[in-house]
Amino acid sequence: MELPFTGSEWVLLELTIALAYIVFGVAGFGTALVAGPILILCLPLSKIIPLLVLLDFVAAFGNWLPSRRDVARSELLRLLPCMAVGCVVGVVFLLNLKSDVLLLLMGLFITAYALYSLAVKVKPKQVAAGWAIPTGITGGLFGALFGSGGFLYALYLNSRLPKDAARATQSALISCSTVVRLSLFVIAGVYADGTLLLLAACLLPAMALGLWIGRRLTRKLSREAFVRLVTWLVLVSGIALIVRYLS
Repeated sequence: MELPFTGSEWVLLELTIALAYIVFGVAGFGTALVAGPILILCLPLSKIIPLLVLLDFVAAFGNWLPSRRDVARSELLRLLPCMAVGCVVGVVFLLNLKSDVLLLLMGLFITAYALYSLAVKVKPKQVAAGWAIPTGITGGLFGALFGSGGFLYALYLNSRLPKDAARATQSALISCSTVVRLSLFVIAGVYADGTLLLLAACLLPAMALGLWIGRRLTRKLSREAFVRLVTWLVLVSGIALIVRYLS
């Protein structure tokens, strides 16, 4: 089985995955927000999201295992059923919408997320537990459709829990999300020809390098400062996708 990429495309793929997982190592989410706009030069979005789910599956469990004792199980159990519903709806949309529509939607989604992140400078006040329902459904939908609902979980959990518990619960939730999405993609036959499995295997070293760098960056740079820098890059990427669709 051969993968249809040129040498320059392989370099782009490896560098993009490394960059995306540097962000994941620092923030705990965001691989699709960073990698999606670049990978779309080599792959359709309907292939990018299942590819990143495979890599996220490995990365998320690596983040969750060391901090599993800090997980707030009550919050996890509130969010999980809603997330599963959103994932099912998102996978159906992903596999049935036209690629140009997905391109526009992803551009709008990324731009809106980046603008919101840059605008919100103060930690939100504690929200009611009932917000777990829309957060879980929307996060699952965005996770399946765009590969990243993690920022929604982060917003909710950071307004409900202390920092360590919020980060641990977010890692556990994203781990569960990858299992749900991976299962749905397997059932849908997305990995049937083995191409995406082979590509993911080839990109694992870049993913591991990115995680290693990201975890060490957290010791030298505040997580907030780094995520803010990345958010500016994500905003530029989102606008570029919208311009590409309109042109």
